Amino acid sequence: MLSPKRTKYRKPHRGRFKGKANNGNTIAFGDFALQALEPCWLTSRQIESGRRVLTRYVRRGGKLWIRVFPDKAITTRPAGTRMGSGKGAPDYWVAVVQPGKIIYEMKGIPETIARQALRIAAYKMPIKTAFRTVTGMAQVAPKR
Repeated sequence: MLSPKRTKYRKPHRGRFKGKANNGNTIAFGDFALQALEPCWLTSRQIESGRRVLTRYVRRGGKLWIRVFPDKAITTRPAGTRMGSGKGAPDYWVAVVQPGKIIYEMKGIPETIARQALRIAAYKMPIKTAFRTVTGMAQVAPKR
């Protein structure tokens, strides 16, 4: 699963789900994409399960880009510990996803196969997502 080799801080703050994605909100590499419509934390397990679905469905056809990376550590405290005594140990990694962020991109396969593969991958995501194409992105471009 994905995780950073090293980070500046071991235990980051939780942050907020505010605003829309300013970067990573357009298709840059492929022809088809899965776009997030809600804010969330995507865990490295969820990203990996979506990747496995996509690679297995297209059967080594085309190319896949993962546009999110889990670089934020989420800490948890052991069960049954009392309050206080500091912040818990890092447990798993998440990618902070804002509305409009492109999660996966695909190229080199027919649209029907890409649409079906990304639909199955969308079931693995904890948020609402949308299928986007390069031609359709011009109509959905966010206003600033």
